[in-house]
Amino acid sequence: LDAVLAVNDVDWVALSFIQRPEDLAEARKISRGRVALMSKIEKPQAVERLDEIIELSDAIMVARGDLGVELPLEMVPSIRKRITRACRKAGKPVVVATQMLESMITAPVPTRAEVSDVSVAVYEGADAIMLSAESAAGNFPVEAVATMNRIAEQIEQDAIYPSIILAQRSEPEATGADAVSLAARQMAETLNVAVIVTYTATGTTGLRTARERPMTPILALSPVLSTARRLSICWGLHNVVTEDAYDLDAMIDTACRIAVEEKYARAGERVIITAGVPLRIPGSTNMLRIAHIGSDGLSAV
Repeated sequence: LDAVLAVNDVDWVALSFIQRPEDLAEARKISRGRVALMSKIEKPQAVERLDEIIELSDAIMVARGDLGVELPLEMVPSIRKRITRACRKAGKPVVVATQMLESMITAPVPTRAEVSDVSVAVYEGADAIMLSAESAAGNFPVEAVATMNRIAEQIEQDAIYPSIILAQRSEPEATGADAVSLAARQMAETLNVAVIVTYTATGTTGLRTARERPMTPILALSPVLSTARRLSICWGLHNVVTEDAYDLDAMIDTACRIAVEEKYARAGERVIITAGVPLRIPGSTNMLRIAHIGSDGLSAV
């Protein structure tokens, strides 16, 4: 871990064989916030203390290969569902990994069972699906990535996908951040706005917005490059590095301009903007604004 931190350009570190919350606490002391920590759930002991590990982690990886070695194979699917739902409830990114398209190490097309396996992870609302040997050492790495992407895009266009995501959506916590994020989703869907724009310096606002799994696109603006890079793993977030806002009007104008520049909205359409005021205070999400994009596409009216 020290060697990784010395590079000073790493977004995530995946920690293997985490068994106890104390393992995370030790890693936190070493990293001192310089890198985000992703816990790989591979041991029965980690499953037993899952909620505590999720609380101390920045993200979770369901490492199904080692889970299948440590536990009976028939238990792995239910454990994956449990981990995915617990992470969604906590608002922590969850990655489903290992043997997703295993046959594509040597074949240009996957099996039908593998396609179904990938689709289940997408239907469950996982933040990311991950290839391993398929792209690292396989004969068809580009085809494997393209295939997985096509599967994910097709599932998200399925007419029943929104209802499945809705059925799995957790109740919001009694916090301002969750109240604003819930209201943003409901208003976006009711008003049919073009995009939800969220300002997030530390990542908290972006994470809580993604937790709601809105069917409206989410544009996350951050003045901090490391925050934008780390949030790229989160469900539904398109991240843009922008200058820090110096007042509320400038914040709203910038949100409208970037929404148009990134082709998420057009002049005359409405957007919803959320932020924490004052900025750069974690968990302070407390502002929601509906804005109309002006005819110039550069500011709000």
